[in-house]
Amino acid sequence: MFISQGRPVRTYSHNTEARGFTTSLWDLFTGPTLVSDRELISTDFLSYVHGAFKGNGPIFSCIAARQMVFSEARFRWRRFEGGRPTELFGNQSLRILERPWRNGTTGELLARMEQDASLAGNAYFTIRGGEIKRLRPDWVTIVVGVPGEEDLPPSERSSPFDLRARILAYVYNPTGLQVPNLLGPQVSDVTEGEILFPEEVCHYSPIPDPEFNFVGMSWLTPVAREIEADSQSTIHKKKFLENAAVPNMAVKFSPETSKDDFNKFVEKFNATHKGALNAYQPLFLYGGIDVTPLTHDFKQLEFTQSIGKGESRIAAAAGVPSSWVGFSEGLQGSALNAGNFSAARRRFADGTIRPLWRMAAASLETLVRPPEGAHLWYDTSDIAFLREDETDRAEILRTQLSALNQGIMSGYEPDASVDAVMNFDLARLRGKHTNNVSVQMRPPVDAEDNKAGFAAEILAKHADAISKLASSDKYDFDSIVDAVTSGDLSRLRVKAGTDDASPVDDAE
Repeated sequence: MFISQGRPVRTYSHNTEARGFTTSLWDLFTGPTLVSDRELISTDFLSYVHGAFKGNGPIFSCIAARQMVFSEARFRWRRFEGGRPTELFGNQSLRILERPWRNGTTGELLARMEQDASLAGNAYFTIRGGEIKRLRPDWVTIVVGVPGEEDLPPSERSSPFDLRARILAYVYNPTGLQVPNLLGPQVSDVTEGEILFPEEVCHYSPIPDPEFNFVGMSWLTPVAREIEADSQSTIHKKKFLENAAVPNMAVKFSPETSKDDFNKFVEKFNATHKGALNAYQPLFLYGGIDVTPLTHDFKQLEFTQSIGKGESRIAAAAGVPSSWVGFSEGLQGSALNAGNFSAARRRFADGTIRPLWRMAAASLETLVRPPEGAHLWYDTSDIAFLREDETDRAEILRTQLSALNQGIMSGYEPDASVDAVMNFDLARLRGKHTNNVSVQMRPPVDAEDNKAGFAAEILAKHADAISKLASSDKYDFDSIVDAVTSGDLSRLRVKAGTDDASPVDDAE
């Protein structure tokens, strides 16, 4: 514990002096003139939690749809060789991501990351006691400044938007420190907080906030009006059922009705007809009372079209196809066709979830020690949602193997063919031909080889003819050889004591 501005500041397990961290750094976020050197999560985090996530069905559906797929991934290490990624592998250092806390899993860690990123735009995690700890995003302050200016008076420090500025520390204050905005009133009542250095914090902010350099923005922010409109339409229908449960009406009394009679009638009417449980009760009136319905049927309360448009805008902001969360706009017409439904799934997987996995892996790498030359990556091999992608990958692999086979059979070196196919660059085959052609990959035949082959073929035919003639035992052997080699069968001489025979027939 040390003193800053005359107030005790709790640092928990951090040895601040050993790290060169002095009390002057606390002045960056506790100084009396502070107005512009901090970046905080928006103070409406709890309103998003209670008013949107817990209180609005479409918002819950979109976040849940993102979370269910996002939490399916696992983490592995990956290296690059020759500019290409190698096989994924694991080691013991990934154990903390597989079991981030007692009874916790990788899926739960990713689910927390998705919830915080959707609701606050940022998710923060650090390691304490051998476990990953979640930092509630609205309790985290990012200290931004120029290194080396900690000892300067606040008025002489550079702006947090200075090109030299960077993240100096994260401050986690479980008491719920809130600052209205970056240019809000000065802060002088900070009494405690834990200082975390950038190298020990996983900061996941998939959608950058364009106003600030180091924080993210919730995807709920652009559709806040749609959220409010959807909630108001739900309240409207609820109030309709609470107050009437039938079309609203105007009750007109005669001018002679006294105030007491009026109040008694209103009280009696509300007791017997107000509320959903009193719907469709007979209405009895006495003289002088006229009832005029203000609506005629429930179709006038039909919000499907307007609500559907709002739901579609919410789904678009979330990066979730309407058809995948069951919104009415996504369950009409061609949107339900098999091809369009699969295309929507592909857009969700490739356009929303995969970029989130990449950013999550890069953020979590702060909490683990990568092997030499490796970095953290995600493994999607067991994700059922991407199973159709595996079919497409198999088809791509089949096409690549076909191209590889064609290159090899055309005489190019196998390794060069693999390199060209994997990089989609035929220029890599230049100078890599083996000068061998044909399916059997035999060297091309030159003139001398061709003569020798032809002579061998003739010799084989001569030998076959000599063998056949000799086996007949009718001709003198020397005459057989002479006749075959000269190509003149008239030179055959019949052995003494044998019948005359046609040499042509025997030769055939």
